Amino acid sequence: MKKIAWLAAGALAGGALTLSVQAFAGKEPTPTALPLNELRTFAEVFGRIKQDYVDPVDDKKLITEAIKGMLSGLDPHSDYMDADAFKELREGTQGEFGGLGIEIGAEDGLVKVVSPIEDTPAQKAGIKSGDLIIKIDDTPVRGLSLNDAVKRMRGKPGTKVTLTIARKSETKPLVFTLNRAIIKTKSVKFKLLEPGYGYVRITQFQEHTTENLAEAVASMTKQNKQPLKGLVLDLRDDPGGLLTSAVGVSAAFLPKDALVVYTEGRTADAKMKLTASPQNYGRPGMPDPLSVLPQETHKVPLVVLVNGGSASASEIVAGALQDHKRAVLVGTQTFGKGSVQSILPLGSAGGIKLTTARYFTPSGRSIQAKGIVPDVVVEDATVTAADQALRVREVDLENHLANPNGDEAPAKASKPAKPPVAAPLKQEAPKPQDDKDASPDNPREPNPKQDYQLSQGLNILKVQQILIKQGN
Repeated sequence: MKKIAWLAAGALAGGALTLSVQAFAGKEPTPTALPLNELRTFAEVFGRIKQDYVDPVDDKKLITEAIKGMLSGLDPHSDYMDADAFKELREGTQGEFGGLGIEIGAEDGLVKVVSPIEDTPAQKAGIKSGDLIIKIDDTPVRGLSLNDAVKRMRGKPGTKVTLTIARKSETKPLVFTLNRAIIKTKSVKFKLLEPGYGYVRITQFQEHTTENLAEAVASMTKQNKQPLKGLVLDLRDDPGGLLTSAVGVSAAFLPKDALVVYTEGRTADAKMKLTASPQNYGRPGMPDPLSVLPQETHKVPLVVLVNGGSASASEIVAGALQDHKRAVLVGTQTFGKGSVQSILPLGSAGGIKLTTARYFTPSGRSIQAKGIVPDVVVEDATVTAADQALRVREVDLENHLANPNGDEAPAKASKPAKPPVAAPLKQEAPKPQDDKDASPDNPREPNPKQDYQLSQGLNILKVQQILIKQGN
């Protein structure tokens, strides 16, 4: 039986991705006695719908919806995927698909371009950050979900798609006709913030994230012309990704064979212990993806930025580094996604995503419905109270699994508990900047002058350097 380790890129309330550990293509279900009375009821309801519903309903639709309801009623992360959804899941984790090459978000019912990806059809055509997409071919965008808009823009490489765009600097809409191409996205972005201090952001844990991280650190070390004094690892709003990549990123900073995460479930297959070893994060037949990583990376002072959008694989990395006292976690409490889903292929070319285990940090903490509490709480004042009220966390989801340690965060309806740390730092109002990083054309560019959480992380690294020098 072939094991497949991936994380399903679910769009649950914009925050929670689903960590998937194993899929067994040939695994047969354990025989159990069928509940005959309940099946008779199901058949009776099926017959009533076929006979009495106001419009004719296709058998396939009824059965598919019944399967979906059976899975979604278990917990927020178990789900049924048809062939198209199964294919999209693979594309999301591999970081390669046919499309235009733009990162998008929603604004006032339209689709906003967050950033065109370098060397893609969108970037070459002149689409810019801040552009609003108002039509995709002949379909108005207003009223479409982001997922629907993405589906319309993706497609077979070489095919054409026309985007009608509103740009603030233009009085009339702009029309672009683009040829779709194979888009290869990199989940790792990096920058040398200032001499000696590096920054790495992981947007999602994909197939090549571990090697991309190693290359990023190696590149910044070469640019710095000496070992780094400190490194900021940004996992904010990272919804998760491949389990193997989460183990690999952790291994970049932990001693060899250190425990990263373990899982507990009902079956022997659901019980795993994953350590910082190449066999747990490398691809079969390929060299160690961390082989290019500078050796001093295992000891470089490290700050990890997290927030309520850091989920699943992000929480595995943050929890492992915190438990091993390898990093200082800065930001706000994470999402609290601590369950494991297995992706089980079906004969129909689709599959099911089934919760099969819970995962635990090296010290035995369950993150489920609680999340990771950072060592230093730093609030982001750019997030309004209204935005915070709308943010959904695992504990807010209906039918969420309980925390096995009995350590669960309160839901929004309850009075918030005070985190067991010092009072959160407050962000000062951002001051106007005239450097290029502050430009709205660079919304994702790391800039400590505008990003208070990042600036505090950088300050912590500098204090650590002072303490290291005093110790010497």
